[in-house]
Amino acid sequence: MNIGRLSIKNILSKPLSTGLSLVLLSLGVGIISLMLQIDRHLQSQMTNNTRGIDMVVGAKGSPLQLILSAVFQIDVPTGNISLSEAEALQENRLVEFGIPLSYGDSYEGFRIVGTTEKYPELYSAIIAGGSLWKNSLEVTLGSKVAEKTGLQVGDTFLGSHGLSEGGHVHEEKAYVVTGVFEPSGSVIDQLILTGLESVWDIHDSHSAHEEESMNAVSESTDEREDSKQTPDAEQNYEEHDAESQHHEQHDPKNSNTAHSKYEDHADDLHEDDREITAMLIKFRNPMGMVQLPRMVNEKTNMQAALPNYELLKLFSLMGIAVNTLNILALAVMLVSGLSVFISLYLALKERTFEMALLRTYGATRSQLLGMVLLEGLFISILGFLLGMVASSVGLILISILLKSEYLYEFSGAWILIEEWYLAGITLVIGIVASLIPAFKVFNINLSKTLADA
Repeated sequence: MNIGRLSIKNILSKPLSTGLSLVLLSLGVGIISLMLQIDRHLQSQMTNNTRGIDMVVGAKGSPLQLILSAVFQIDVPTGNISLSEAEALQENRLVEFGIPLSYGDSYEGFRIVGTTEKYPELYSAIIAGGSLWKNSLEVTLGSKVAEKTGLQVGDTFLGSHGLSEGGHVHEEKAYVVTGVFEPSGSVIDQLILTGLESVWDIHDSHSAHEEESMNAVSESTDEREDSKQTPDAEQNYEEHDAESQHHEQHDPKNSNTAHSKYEDHADDLHEDDREITAMLIKFRNPMGMVQLPRMVNEKTNMQAALPNYELLKLFSLMGIAVNTLNILALAVMLVSGLSVFISLYLALKERTFEMALLRTYGATRSQLLGMVLLEGLFISILGFLLGMVASSVGLILISILLKSEYLYEFSGAWILIEEWYLAGITLVIGIVASLIPAFKVFNINLSKTLADA
């Protein structure tokens, strides 16, 4: 007697109750598995992108916003900070190294980040083709940027103002692609890296273009006002201009010296006004963690944020929601187990005479007991597999959403050790749900059952 075939036929004979049990069980398994996969992917991304970064320095504001914008490149920055002030902090004896970041432009949604060669070294990024940028307006592309945009070594493109598509295009100067990174599984993959000078040159050019436009408008306005001046005013202006020219001709040395001093002073101011968006800091020893954050927050115009601390707070908030969803999912699984129990129990009440006949045809009590247990196991296994499929589909949908919104995506899914525990729990629920109906079959009274029929 093929007990397994009989169990499958019994399951298929009641599609509504079996379907309800499968839906509830797969729903619970799918939610728990999806939460486990999301947590694993987020932990992997966070760990991979924060390695080697002990502190982030930026403009005052939200510490979490500073971490998300400077480390993960998924939020807007809190503002700019002075380059000279950041470099002074970099020279602190407790700092091993600092990596400046400057951004504000993008290309097709991918951020253009001005930095130093230390930044790709931090993530062990390897050049797949070409070379690292060397001069201003030369860029090296992340692997996903090159894949999405189709740019290759030697191509040129125009950046646009803002960290998303649709901003003002900087038509004055074009970037040149000098290299492409290999996939690293880090934030580097979705960035366009260049030198700090590139960001400054682009925005200085843009500012100069705006200033020329404003000057042109101002000169036009002045000309219209001058045309309305009275003859006396024009005569006074000409006399004053002649006097000024006579004075300059009389002492040209003083004039040239003053002009030279003015240019030097303007250059000094220009250098002092250099700004960056943030700086990534690596401490030389644990004392930096104790002293530097408080010193920066209290004695400078900058803000210091600790990635591990801020992410721990974020995960603690997320953990409450994740734990709540897992508890609800486990409750759904228990309800599913109850549904399996009720389904098997009611089916056995209807099939009591059938079980008695099977006994008379030679089936043993152990075989009938195994048949009922197999029905519970089959429902549990099928529910677990359907739940895993639902979890994979949900993970793909979330990955697509993250990719479209934040340019992040989850790399393939694999079975976690926690999901093996989940499989064991699912099987236990199926076995426990079928135990009472199974013992009812085991203790069936053949003579009474056949006589009542």
